[in-house]
Amino acid sequence: MNSLQYLKCGNREQKKVYEAVQSLGVIENFKIYHPVICGTYPIDIYIDKSDIDIIMFVEDFQLFSHKLQSHYSDLRAFNIKEKIIRNNLIVKAQFDFKGFTFELFGQNVPVVEQYAYLHMKIENHILDIHPSMKNNIRLLKEAGIKTEPAFCRLLGIAGDPYEGLINYGRAKGII
Repeated sequence: MNSLQYLKCGNREQKKVYEAVQSLGVIENFKIYHPVICGTYPIDIYIDKSDIDIIMFVEDFQLFSHKLQSHYSDLRAFNIKEKIIRNNLIVKAQFDFKGFTFELFGQNVPVVEQYAYLHMKIENHILDIHPSMKNNIRLLKEAGIKTEPAFCRLLGIAGDPYEGLINYGRAKGII
């Protein structure tokens, strides 16, 4: 799935996301990190509060953090933090730009192996088979439920929704 191309050719809101991403220059400025837009916009389940998630493969976190700060620290609501997720260090920067909240996420895992990418791939596959689920996902998201838990609720997957969705994708041969 080429999420950038999909957004460029998508609906009006997706085209606005594409324009904001292009205007921000993140794909070009961070191309060495293989940036991929993930989440709700590429698969058309966004709501008003959705952010633009861009994942990247990072090996030198100090350089990555410095680069994030030098490009985006002057933008509204900029913040950057490090944390550990599933035993992997991640660096995440958030900021507002052109009416959207951006979340740039780097970890030392190739983008096609990161959970955000795998979740999007699984969710897109599910929506291709059951397009009527889109509205129910959006309603759950509007009620404050995050994307992965919303899918798991509708699919009857118990336990940790982030692991549950990965296990579902593996069991169904999606990933």
